[in-house]
Amino acid sequence: MPDSLYTASAHAALPRLRDETLDPDQLAAYNLYLSVGAAGLRVGVADVRRNKFVLLEDYAPQPDRPLAEQLQGLAGQHDLVGQAGWNQVRLAVQNRHFTLLPAPLFREGDEATYLQLHHTPDALQEVVRYYPHPARDMVNVFAADRQVAEWFAQMYPTGKLLHHTSALLEGLVHQSDRGAPRRLYVSISAHQVTLIVIRDKKPEFCNVFTFATPEDLIYYIILVMQELQLNPDQDPVIVWGDLLHDSALFTILRKYVRNIRFGNRPYDLGYSYRLNDVFEYRYFDLFSLHLCG
Repeated sequence: MPDSLYTASAHAALPRLRDETLDPDQLAAYNLYLSVGAAGLRVGVADVRRNKFVLLEDYAPQPDRPLAEQLQGLAGQHDLVGQAGWNQVRLAVQNRHFTLLPAPLFREGDEATYLQLHHTPDALQEVVRYYPHPARDMVNVFAADRQVAEWFAQMYPTGKLLHHTSALLEGLVHQSDRGAPRRLYVSISAHQVTLIVIRDKKPEFCNVFTFATPEDLIYYIILVMQELQLNPDQDPVIVWGDLLHDSALFTILRKYVRNIRFGNRPYDLGYSYRLNDVFEYRYFDLFSLHLCG
């Protein structure tokens, strides 16, 4: 599917936005957030004291270069990425290879066994990691590019590696209302869509699908809604991600899902005025890394 159907990057320059208050000499006052995957590399910096994002940068994917090489290249030329001294560092990997387990069923050391129910890791290319969600009483087990994980562990030994679905889950639960009915949330990335259903602040469904055409995307959305007894003609669907409100894909979506709208940035966080020109529904997963423990 042509990028122009759904990606904002096809229509506008990728953002490189930095608030003038960010002080590179005081990195202990900030958290560094990184996201890596088929959509490219994304960087966020949040002022810990002010609970405010003061930097957002998006780097286009380079399909001919391994992800770790892209990260290393960015770190080699960036004045912040690759530097030590941050308050916290979190890196989210974007892929389809994950599974969510109830925390009481999880046993450390068996991560690869759990994941094999959905994905057989390539021991040469991948490592299996896990990220706990204590407040949700569940654990996210996922595969990550081995070279990316090794680069991150060497660069930031105390940093946290997690799957992008963990960030989305924390952000969406934070965004949802207590007592709210079952609702579908959609996050669109480069030829992938993450579908999450939440009711009363409790996740009921989470999966990542690959799509090549608008029809694929609509099929998955309708399928999940039907399986969970949601009505495409009535129930609201909230969308985030790499999509434009006037894109062909969104126009097609509105034909099949009547009550669809774009979402907002994570609540209760501050955002530099430098980010004002960025659509509110973009980079939700990157911003939501701030809500992960």
